[in-house]
Amino acid sequence: MSTVRQSGVSMVQVLREDPELAESVCADRRDQAIEDCTARALWITVGPWRVSGPATVQDDGIGLLVLNGLLIRRVGILGRCGAELLGAGDVLRPWQPEDEAGMLAKQVRWTVLEPVRIALLDVDFCRQLGHYPEVAGRLFGRAIERARNLAANMAIVHHARVDVRLHMLFWHLAGRWGRVRGDGTVLPVRLTHSVLAELVAARRPTVTSALSDLAKRGLVRSLDDGWLLSGGPPGGSPAEALAMRSEPLAARSEQSIVRS
Repeated sequence: MSTVRQSGVSMVQVLREDPELAESVCADRRDQAIEDCTARALWITVGPWRVSGPATVQDDGIGLLVLNGLLIRRVGILGRCGAELLGAGDVLRPWQPEDEAGMLAKQVRWTVLEPVRIALLDVDFCRQLGHYPEVAGRLFGRAIERARNLAANMAIVHHARVDVRLHMLFWHLAGRWGRVRGDGTVLPVRLTHSVLAELVAARRPTVTSALSDLAKRGLVRSLDDGWLLSGGPPGGSPAEALAMRSEPLAARSEQSIVRS
């Protein structure tokens, strides 16, 4: 079971940790905003995360801002699951009830894939934001971005071929966390074949075959600390060419929902 490291509690300057938030403040006020906007930071260890305790449950305030690390949120309905990958820059409210007005029973699980450091954007932090409403607006924008990312992932898993889904997913994630270097774009995110299967709604053996095919075509290569993407992102005619190539591939098509 994942735990919160209380001994590692410290105060952090949120805007220094997250420069994109700092950029929302005009230059002549930015240094002061960085000094003023502080929050408690905690570490969460790898493993299943059961959200409990005053350290991570806040009835008021904004929520938790992920500063480092990687975690996955799974939502199950009648034995089928959807998965959402979350990392640096995401705002979470894991204690918030799941759609109490909904008619479908849902099971929600959180798992920390890489040690996560979070900033607690609690009521005290909100008081500090009173002087910097533009930062509050940027944080609200993060929630909108998260919804848009989920919609994009839904579009990805509707593609029939698993190799196409994986290629699109890697580039989609690279838009958030990737960095360009001389031999391609590095996605510094370690994901097992099982996790990738959840993210693209496929079976793990099919994902393994699809990754092998992408590697043979020089599109995706596994690294010790993530993945190397070559060429450019799929889109328009390049994506159509990838999806419609006539030669047989090890990766076969699957339905968009994983069979249990």
